[in-house]
Amino acid sequence: MPNSKNETLIVLVEKMPAFPKSVQQVMELTSDLNASAKDIVRVIECDPIMTVKILKAINSSFYGLPQKITSVQRAVVHIGINTIKNIALGVAAMGMLNADNKADFNTSKFLLHSLTTAAISKMLAERIGLSAMVSGDCFVAGLLHDFGKVVFAEFMPDEFKLALEKSKEQQLPLHQTELEFIGLNHSQAGKMLAEKWELSELLIDAIAHHHNPGLNQNILRDCVFAANQISKYMQFGDGGNPLIEEFPEAIISRFGLPFPAICEALGDLEPVKSEAQSFINL
Repeated sequence: MPNSKNETLIVLVEKMPAFPKSVQQVMELTSDLNASAKDIVRVIECDPIMTVKILKAINSSFYGLPQKITSVQRAVVHIGINTIKNIALGVAAMGMLNADNKADFNTSKFLLHSLTTAAISKMLAERIGLSAMVSGDCFVAGLLHDFGKVVFAEFMPDEFKLALEKSKEQQLPLHQTELEFIGLNHSQAGKMLAEKWELSELLIDAIAHHHNPGLNQNILRDCVFAANQISKYMQFGDGGNPLIEEFPEAIISRFGLPFPAICEALGDLEPVKSEAQSFINL
């Protein structure tokens, strides 16, 4: 990557907002096996805005809880700390999107694609027997895998619009047309964002290489790659990339099924879309 382009991207990424401190702390605590649920609850409750949004999400029709949940502590009991973490991260991610970008990038459809990719990535992780913690990280990787596009839509809208248009018109991979018009792709921008947000090395690698499965043994990246294709196949939202990539042998071996047979094995995925949409509408 040319130094001048790299330096430009660093400047653009630095303009992006950081995650709220409370979300950073929640992610750190949920990755610490010695951290208690009380510690996590305490961090969330110190952020009134985050607390309100989490409670609003939990009391939405999707979860269908029999009684109204009025505290984060009770929420943890009902839906678990990993789900709380994912909701907190989703709320934070939503707050970074600017619907009025000059690239005409539809952020509502983008968010639907990101949230469904996250949920399907978590489903795939659970399907192959990964722990709740790793499955939660697969959700995070799926949610954030395309956030490099947000950098382009916000700070390089003219070039990004051209990349989006050519990708759609000629049915080319968006990360390929981004290289043509911007000199960098969203995976590279996403990697820098993930580093800024101080995510784990595995999460950074998954975001940086979500179009290149099989490079190493990063299960997060493989789950995101597969989930990304499934979300596009199901037409859940729109991340701006019209192409559905074939499953390479490494991915077929990982999940035990070719594409789209894995879609059938996962069952009815419409509830995934409904959950994501209800979250967006909070």
